[in-house]
Amino acid sequence: MPLVVTHQDDPNESRWYASLFDFSTKEKLRVLADPDPAVLERTVAQAQPDLIFSFYYRSMLPMSLLRHARLGAFNMHGSLLPKYRGRAPLNWAILKGERETGVTLHEMVEKPDAGRIVDQQAVPIGPDDTALEVFHRMTDAAEAVLKRNLPSLVKGEPRFKPNDLSRGSYYGRRRPDDGRIDWSKSAQEIHNLVRAVAPPFPGAFCDRLEIHRTQLTQRRAAGRQPGPYREGAEWFAVCGDGKVLRLLQVTERK
Repeated sequence: MPLVVTHQDDPNESRWYASLFDFSTKEKLRVLADPDPAVLERTVAQAQPDLIFSFYYRSMLPMSLLRHARLGAFNMHGSLLPKYRGRAPLNWAILKGERETGVTLHEMVEKPDAGRIVDQQAVPIGPDDTALEVFHRMTDAAEAVLKRNLPSLVKGEPRFKPNDLSRGSYYGRRRPDDGRIDWSKSAQEIHNLVRAVAPPFPGAFCDRLEIHRTQLTQRRAAGRQPGPYREGAEWFAVCGDGKVLRLLQVTERK
């Protein structure tokens, strides 16, 4: 019988995705929510799984647990490995100005996102796309990757590709305060930050404003200091490179 391990939904959290806990309960699947590590490992050992899959699980799974999977343990990571290993790969990719990201199905090993690659699929990042818009494309890509590889995984015959970590990058977790805008940065850098953390992520902000969507313009500053200003009903901002960014979605902070 399938075993689902997930997190208990926080009623105080603004959730923008379906609840795996609710789905599993509705389908009468066996489900563990936020189990103690010892309980989790004991339960997995008793289940004697053929395969273990991890999809955006928040904790690293130890090798002692992964070894219980007879045909292997696999993770779906939100980047084209070996690039953007670690936390928040989609947000980091947009922040760094990438024009492409994707998903990677790989075997789980002791180090994060370091196992051999089973399959990948790329998705584009448009110059004005937000993280949520790209995430929807990545969800479709992840489904396609899983569907075309399940037959070989069930047979225990995956075709691995190397995951050369020397050619990649690793990034840590992001916090809400990382959305604070530094107006001394270039217009492109600020535009990328706003796109990377736009809602439902925590959002970009400065002392006076929450800024959820911006637009690059050809305007140049005319003697103004870096920072936001208003022209009638419209908001703009002078950036550190002298370029002017149009602020399309703005909320004044109380």
